[in-house]
Amino acid sequence: MRTPHIPTHQADQSDGPPTRMVPPGRNPYDELASLADHSLDDFLTEDSAATRQDDDAEEPWAPPNHRRGSRRRNRATGLPTLVRFLVWALTFACLVTLADRWALLYAEHKASQQLKDKLHLAAAPEVHIGGFPFLTQLAARRLDSVRITVPDIPAHRVTLTEVTATADDIRIDGDGPTTVRGALVRQAHGQVLLSFADMNRELGASQLAFTAEGPGTIRAHGTLHIAGRDLSVRADARVRLDGERGIATSVDGIRLDIDDLATYQPGTRPTEGLHLTSATARRLTREAEKIKALLALPAIVHRLGVPDSAVSAALHDEDKLHQLTGAPRFLHDLTSINLVDVALAHPWVLEKLGLDPSLLPALTKLTRPQIADRFSFAFQLPKPPSGALRLERVTVGKDGIRADVSGAGLLLGH
Repeated sequence: MRTPHIPTHQADQSDGPPTRMVPPGRNPYDELASLADHSLDDFLTEDSAATRQDDDAEEPWAPPNHRRGSRRRNRATGLPTLVRFLVWALTFACLVTLADRWALLYAEHKASQQLKDKLHLAAAPEVHIGGFPFLTQLAARRLDSVRITVPDIPAHRVTLTEVTATADDIRIDGDGPTTVRGALVRQAHGQVLLSFADMNRELGASQLAFTAEGPGTIRAHGTLHIAGRDLSVRADARVRLDGERGIATSVDGIRLDIDDLATYQPGTRPTEGLHLTSATARRLTREAEKIKALLALPAIVHRLGVPDSAVSAALHDEDKLHQLTGAPRFLHDLTSINLVDVALAHPWVLEKLGLDPSLLPALTKLTRPQIADRFSFAFQLPKPPSGALRLERVTVGKDGIRADVSGAGLLLGH
């Protein structure tokens, strides 16, 4: 069959879209005929083979792991459930804790008000219930421990600064925080504090001050206004137990200093009365006129125990006077003389010594109980309605007086 010939110049002059240019000498119908010689299966097989070659070049094939994907999905779906459970558990724990703390605060407040009413206190004490949780203790009707702090308890002339007590093994009578009727305290121990600051305010009246002198001794020092003059005063007060629940003081060593000239101690004992200081006695021995005036009084010579012949020789000879008055024994004896009787009979003696004669009548009117009353005090702890309460040990520290307290079988609230 003869193939028609299509001129190339006619195809170029057409108005339609450009057509493929067939190179000279090649017939397009021959290409179509060659495609017809291959089947569709061969074409697909060749295409699949080419695709496999491309896949083999990128990544080797492997079978899918369905188990690993399932495990990941289970873990992801289980995580929100665990979080929700933890949130609910935490919320429940918070609610239970809040309920327990509320019941605890209510019980502490109720106990504080009851103690204030029972003890007639000016301020409610601080009550702290130990142990956690509180509701389980309440259900068992037994508390592990309760700590009570009571401030400012009046005790006659003084105020106890603080009383602290810790009670253990407490049996409560009641079914809930709002129905507690009382408690039985098996054992209790605590401490009583009387501070020096309160003693200075209540006993000193800004003129006296109290400080620690030793394990059981208090030193009181300040001023007393006597005969128009302020005299320094000192005293030692010993603290002791007074029965099972009381503390008392005994005042000794009361001494009034008249500048640095003399001291006065009220009483009739030999060491008490009006005495010269060591500095005044030493100064007198260096002043011949004043010491001769004292040696001229028989009452002085008698109290010194110096022979009359030695005194007569000293009054007429300066060397013998210095020899007599310069001896250490003479200075000691001179400060040991009670000048009260001598000064009452010879008031000019005080003037010779540089003392005001008007002080002597005022000093002699002072009695030891009057002065000691300014420093002494005592107090008693209240007697409990049942059980035993006692003070065991008293000590004096830098901040004040402390005493240990112990109790057993105390019934409260009934």
